[in-house]
Amino acid sequence: MSGSVTPAVFHILLSLLDGPKHGYAIMKEVDERTQGEVQLPPGTLYRSLQKMRRQGLVEMLDEPAPDGIHDTRRRSYRLTSLGADSARAEAERLDRLVAMARSKQLIPSPESA
Repeated sequence: MSGSVTPAVFHILLSLLDGPKHGYAIMKEVDERTQGEVQLPPGTLYRSLQKMRRQGLVEMLDEPAPDGIHDTRRRSYRLTSLGADSARAEAERLDRLVAMARSKQLIPSPESA
């Protein structure tokens, strides 16, 4: 996959780096990790996951979720190696963008803060 990913997709990729999760667990982790700043409504989450599956970034699991609960309505998702590579590439792109902002003194560098 080339180019940058949407913020929603990046947050989903970050969430799945820790291991497989069902949709609600992804929404909850993103909300907690961002202290409520980013929320993924169910429509956004599941449309993103569907697109990510078509792109080969994630795959849906047939086995029960990591919490041991097997509910046919709760789909669990796992990152693929392409998904992990995409997350890394996006993190590196964002890191370069922040470095540019620092070089323009838009934000302070960690050493001067």
